[in-house]
Amino acid sequence: MINQKHMIWSRLSYSFGAFGHDMFWVTLNTYFIMFVTTHLFNTGSTAQNARMVSIITLIIFSLRFVELVIDPLIGTTIDNTRTRWGKFKPWVVVGGGVGSLSLIVLFTDFGGLTKNNPVLYLILFAIIYIVMDIFFSFKDVAYWSMIPALSFDSHEREKTATFARIGSAIGGNLVGVTIMPLILFFSLSSNHGTGDTRGWFWFAIIVGTLSFVSAISVGLGTKELDSDLRKNKERTKFKDVFKVLTQNDQLMWLSLSYGVYTIGVSLTNSMVLYYFTFILGDASSFSILAILNFFTGLFTVSVFPSLANRWRRKTVFFASVTVMFLGLLLFSFANTSLPLVITAGILFGSPQPLIFLVVLMTITDSVEYGQLKEGHRDESLTLSVRPLLDKLAGAISNGVVGLTAVLAGMTTGASAGSISSAGKLTFKLMMLGAPFLLVLMSAIVFFKKVKLNEKMHAEIVDELEKKWGKNLDSSEETTS
Repeated sequence: MINQKHMIWSRLSYSFGAFGHDMFWVTLNTYFIMFVTTHLFNTGSTAQNARMVSIITLIIFSLRFVELVIDPLIGTTIDNTRTRWGKFKPWVVVGGGVGSLSLIVLFTDFGGLTKNNPVLYLILFAIIYIVMDIFFSFKDVAYWSMIPALSFDSHEREKTATFARIGSAIGGNLVGVTIMPLILFFSLSSNHGTGDTRGWFWFAIIVGTLSFVSAISVGLGTKELDSDLRKNKERTKFKDVFKVLTQNDQLMWLSLSYGVYTIGVSLTNSMVLYYFTFILGDASSFSILAILNFFTGLFTVSVFPSLANRWRRKTVFFASVTVMFLGLLLFSFANTSLPLVITAGILFGSPQPLIFLVVLMTITDSVEYGQLKEGHRDESLTLSVRPLLDKLAGAISNGVVGLTAVLAGMTTGASAGSISSAGKLTFKLMMLGAPFLLVLMSAIVFFKKVKLNEKMHAEIVDELEKKWGKNLDSSEETTS
């Protein structure tokens, strides 16, 4: 058994890992596209700027679709890894280092190539972006795959995931709180309150450094539990990867529900800063919403275990979606009223950590569901599905946001006063209308098809224990 002191240290290390991990992800998934559309290309030609933005968004979109094939293979590679440090931690540290360095480079114009040699810039961008994305995927899958290796009890997993989600909530929301103040602090020009390329570059350095340091903390501070049940593992061949996934029907239905949901949520999240910049005309006020979401996010994460215990996860999911719908509805009427915009942003943002935890816990429990159904255990392969869906949603949202910014006129040199009524309408339809329909579709699929709950998972674990003739609580021991 793990002693209390080490358990606390392990949870803190794991939580700090989530802190840096989400700082990286939010920067990449939510704010990188704004850097691309409003700062990266300043050739002096509006048409050329728009053309380059469109090509970049197409490259990101295409590369993320390549990961539909790559990510499950990454999960299998991690599952088949055997080192003295375990199978998870090496990928977390190496992936964190390469990913962070690549992110910092992407927040530059590669020494002026965007103007001097646009074709070479696009080629190098594609190479560096896919390298960054692959190594981030290794880190992402390895990090979240550690949860089912830490305990077989659903409620204990909820506690561990809650610690991690608190860390990620702090990291992710801290990006929103500090992004504009830091960018403006390091910028030589305020540029209508959006800063300049120098400010964005230094912001990327700060995020990349913290992300890598947090990855090292996971490598040094965490321990995984070992048991006979976890040894029920075959070496999954690459040709069998998709067969293993598709045979787990609960994983597939949950993936469909979450995939549609996260596309919609990513669209709105990626456009909120645009709203403050080009609709309200006050980008600095975005920090107010970010600060409030920071505290509400911490609160919702901290109460998740008690809510899940009292209401069950499915009820938490639908209650959260209902609150998000109210936020979208209020956003549609807010216009330039800062109090209404702030309220709408809180209603939409605060339930998101709860839905993430519901989905994460259900996917984690599907490890044992698949083990019982298929006869062997695939932790990382199963857990690779969630980050794959998040990255796919990020690619789609970045593509849509980039094109929307071009159509609405929200590119380099634009300001709130230069956006036409038609541009504002186009923007609001993509920020609010499309996400509403997508989240609604997600809720319908979740209600009708996802049956794996806490009670069902406990029964599955009992059956697996009987099948293996072992008492997991008494047989678990630590490995470094």
